[in-house]
Amino acid sequence: MSKHLELAQRLRDAFPDLIGAPTEFRGEVSLVVADAERIADVCALAKRELGFDLLLDLSGVDNLGDDPRWDVVYELYGVSHGCHLRLKTSVSEEKSELPTVSGVWRAADWHEREAYDMMGIRFRGHTDLRRILMWEGYPYFPLRKDFPLAGKPSVLPDTAFTRPAPLEGGPFITPAGGRDSIAREPRARTPES
Repeated sequence: MSKHLELAQRLRDAFPDLIGAPTEFRGEVSLVVADAERIADVCALAKRELGFDLLLDLSGVDNLGDDPRWDVVYELYGVSHGCHLRLKTSVSEEKSELPTVSGVWRAADWHEREAYDMMGIRFRGHTDLRRILMWEGYPYFPLRKDFPLAGKPSVLPDTAFTRPAPLEGGPFITPAGGRDSIAREPRARTPES
C-alpha cells in the first residue's frame, strides 16, 4: 500500500461513519466526507495527526441541476512526508454554507473568500468573509454555471463594464503573436489595438 493510501486509510479509520473508502486515480488519492458540517474536524485531524500541514487549494465545483449543488474540494499536502490528499464534501444550494477551516490553515482565509466571491459558498466562522476579486455589492457569482459567458451588465458605471464584457478580444485576453511578451500584455494595449 502506498504512503498516500495509508494516510487516507488512517483518516478514514478515525471517522469511519463519516468518510468513504479512499479512491485512487492516476496516483491521486481522494476521500469523500459525507457531512460538510464535520469538514473542519476532519481537516484538523489530518493536520494534527497525519502531518498534512499545507492547504494547497480549496475550490468549488458547481453541479448545476443536481442536489447537492456544490462540491467543495480541499487539496492537502504534507511537507514532511511529501504526500497529497484530496478531501471532497458537498453542500446544497439551499444551505450553501459550511464551517471554515481557516482555524486549521491560515491559507484557507483567501481560498474561502474566493470560493464565496466566485461561487457564493459561505464559510461559517470565517473572520472576514467578503469579496476578494469582485467589488462589494456585486450581486452575482461569476463562476456559477448559470452565469452567462458574455457577462452581465453592471449597475455601477465607472466601476466596471456598463455592458457585458466581450470574451474574444476583451481587455483580459492576451492575443497570440506580437513583437514580444510585453506587447501581448493586456495592460500594455490601447483600446484600439
